[in-house]
Amino acid sequence: MGLRIAIVGPCASGKTVLVQALRAKGYDARQCAQEHSYVPTMWQRISRPDVLIYLDAELTTIMQRRSTWDKRLLEEQRQRLSHARAHCDLYLRTDTLSREEVVQAVLNFLETVSGISQTQAQFGDRAQQFCRLDN
Repeated sequence: MGLRIAIVGPCASGKTVLVQALRAKGYDARQCAQEHSYVPTMWQRISRPDVLIYLDAELTTIMQRRSTWDKRLLEEQRQRLSHARAHCDLYLRTDTLSREEVVQAVLNFLETVSGISQTQAQFGDRAQQFCRLDN
């Protein structure tokens, strides 16, 4: 689909699931482990993305998704992610969203960025668009 997409965010924010879903739909999506790096621009250097998506979640949500987690770890990861957060194209909180809702929100956003709907990408220009953008 042409766009190189990097996904960043703290652990347990939904990056892996999103990358898998985007790849299944033909996107060049990759997870960048920026939350583990002390190099603020690692996401730029390694991924060289056209689009940067930042997924985030609150501590209570992360603790539900991961049994061993604490506030200090989350604060440390957010500090390491601060440069990516400042430069992201889409910031998405995943606390109240299902996996499917996260994927759909990102697909809607990517449609506006690329100008090509998933339906059009799969079936060509004659396809009808059924997606809508939720701001």
